[in-house]
Amino acid sequence: MTTLPNYHQFDGLPFATGYLVNALAYQGSIAPHTGKPYSEALLMGIGGGISAGYFAFEYEGWDPHLHFLTRYPFTDELGAVVERLAIPFENRTTTDAKKALANVVDALTAGKPAIVWCDLITLGYGDEAPPADKYWMVNPVLVYGLDLKAGVVQIADRSRVPHEVSLDTFARARVRIAKTRHRMLTLGAPDESRLPLAVEAGIRACIDIFTGKPPVGAASSWGFAAYEKWVGLLTSPKGKGSWAKMFAPGSRMWEGLLTTYKYIEVFYTGGSGARHIYADFLDEAAALMNKPGLGEISGMFRDSARRWGALTRAVLPDSAPMLKEARELLCREYELFVNTGAAQSRAERHTVEARLNELKVQASQQFPLSDDESETLRQEMAEHIRGILAVEQEAFAALRSQV
Repeated sequence: MTTLPNYHQFDGLPFATGYLVNALAYQGSIAPHTGKPYSEALLMGIGGGISAGYFAFEYEGWDPHLHFLTRYPFTDELGAVVERLAIPFENRTTTDAKKALANVVDALTAGKPAIVWCDLITLGYGDEAPPADKYWMVNPVLVYGLDLKAGVVQIADRSRVPHEVSLDTFARARVRIAKTRHRMLTLGAPDESRLPLAVEAGIRACIDIFTGKPPVGAASSWGFAAYEKWVGLLTSPKGKGSWAKMFAPGSRMWEGLLTTYKYIEVFYTGGSGARHIYADFLDEAAALMNKPGLGEISGMFRDSARRWGALTRAVLPDSAPMLKEARELLCREYELFVNTGAAQSRAERHTVEARLNELKVQASQQFPLSDDESETLRQEMAEHIRGILAVEQEAFAALRSQV
């Protein structure tokens, strides 16, 4: 069995930074300003920090759903944090399955965590979506152990406890899509002398996401415009994408509300729009750049985080027992995976999922809110979003003055 000695790094939970947090911590990389491993907040902020992106989807045979983006980056690539901190890396790709496995073994033998691109749906431990040929969700995971004799791979990914999958499942997950087929890399240590410039570059990138050219798609879906778009769709009874139509009371509104809550709060983003994590980053940035003003601005983002929490609480309110139960079930499912692990919690998570499906059927037959109550909820959501927009416009104006 090839396993990294004394591996116990499982603090990295978010998709975009979790594997970096865990790999750098295991390798002993220490941030000079704290004397501790590089924090998730610092790596997040250097990589670009937070975002705002409104994306509603409707596919044939499925109810529409909303995926509101709150963090940056939002791809399966390494992100700018590696470049900005001049972290050396060795990228290995091959078309040969045996060589791909050997690359992982070689990395572990050399004492390096293997960062491997895998389809999470094929891996199966998170039950991210129903397995089907047309669905995939590729992201880097950290492999810290591999037992060829037992046919088992040990993985650190979005959970405070390890995951194990079979070699066969691992191999299939690595070839799910051609772009990342058999891709693996190992990391070196950050160049700590680059930290102040890296922090500044990350802040500038975050400002640009909110006020500059959109990274993809329409400008109306990004930054401050995304909030304005969402408010408009919530308050307008007509028009393409209007919540009154796209997420009309019944199973459509049920799915719209649950996916709004899910992708903001329990999709490995940190919850509360990740604004409290960005506030932590600004506190670190204030020390690194010797700019106390950044620490003052962090308070604005903590205010925003509270407002994000109020928004998602309003989305699935206590006043509607079915919606409250759904919120509690989503939180329970997330907490089970994060704190108990995939294998240990699978049976209970399946029970939670079954109950959520039962509630959705009930909601499609008799939605828990009347038409008037549904309209009131949409208006309340819009008011919360207006409050977030106002606070963040002020915060980013202040942030721009610091860089």
